[in-house]
Amino acid sequence: MASPLPASVLDLAPVVPVVVIEDVSDAVPLARALVAGGLRAIEVTLRTPAAPAAIREIAAAVPDAVVGAGTVITPDQVNASVAAGARFLVSPGWTDVLLAAMRASGVPFLPGVSTTSEVVALLERGVREMKFFPAEAAGGTAYLKSLAGPLPQARFCPTGGIGPATAPDYLALPNVGCVGGSWMLPADAVAARDWDRVTALAREAAGLGPV
Repeated sequence: MASPLPASVLDLAPVVPVVVIEDVSDAVPLARALVAGGLRAIEVTLRTPAAPAAIREIAAAVPDAVVGAGTVITPDQVNASVAAGARFLVSPGWTDVLLAAMRASGVPFLPGVSTTSEVVALLERGVREMKFFPAEAAGGTAYLKSLAGPLPQARFCPTGGIGPATAPDYLALPNVGCVGGSWMLPADAVAARDWDRVTALAREAAGLGPV
């Protein structure tokens, strides 16, 4: 049985691993390693041909994981991701067409924003939870801190350029629910299938903020 979702995807864990899977055979052991380290929410990005099958494998074989699809940019990707078992959707940006598809999907979603106007436009449309991307390039913690005053109803998952040294600064902000990153999945560890190392790094990441 799949693990139940909390009221918000932003409350699953302080860190959401942003995963790029090249080989479908890595999907299940990688997900199990992350879950063992305390990171249940796993964003599999649609950047490789293996991604849909990886989502399907994780959804079927790792019930304690909450697998989602990232880099979702078209309605077709929304539908295919949910059909594969994705339990949440993340986009780097949004349009009204994409937003309508994500709403119709029936699963939680985090549309991407990088400007105040985009945040206000989503608030007008009833969306209060968003991805802030690319976080570091778009202004980082200073930018998000500035948004908290005039737009306290918006909550964010910043992603892009964040690592273990900067994640606590983001997580300390009142309008940040979690951060996204891939530092717990170093390329050499994944290539060597060193899942114990991935678990250890995931455990460190899970301890960066309140669970």
